[in-house]
Amino acid sequence: MLIDLNTFRPALRALALIGFGATLLACSSEPSQPQPPTAPTAPPAAPAPAEVETDYRHALSGQLLDVPANAVVELALLQVDERGRPQGLLGNIQVRSNGAALPFRLPFNPQAVKAERRVELHGRAHLDGRLILRLTPQTITGTDSQDLGALRLVSAP
Repeated sequence: MLIDLNTFRPALRALALIGFGATLLACSSEPSQPQPPTAPTAPPAAPAPAEVETDYRHALSGQLLDVPANAVVELALLQVDERGRPQGLLGNIQVRSNGAALPFRLPFNPQAVKAERRVELHGRAHLDGRLILRLTPQTITGTDSQDLGALRLVSAP
């Protein structure tokens, strides 16, 4: 049995107009009770100097070599499981290359590192939206700041 939708078209049109009208009416009416003025809230307190300092005191640094000019390099410090699968992001940055050795500084929170997890630095470089290079995962030992020295990216598959 087929239903002819043309018979319901006027009813659907009327229903749509009623819904649209109700929406407009609800938006244009005054609130039933005036809203009491809210007391100004104090601005959030600035973090203590020690807290700010610890956020950026721990960092990995180094230089990336052989990155073409205008390539965007993404570095991520990851916690990985025994199979090498990412389990958490500890920090990440993006830097644009000018064709020379590219210095980087990747801050991280050492308190977020779980003792049972391995920590690795991963990286990749994109040029014109295409993956061109990758960083062989670097295992990071300890949670102190480290200078990793010169790191060379390799061709991406």
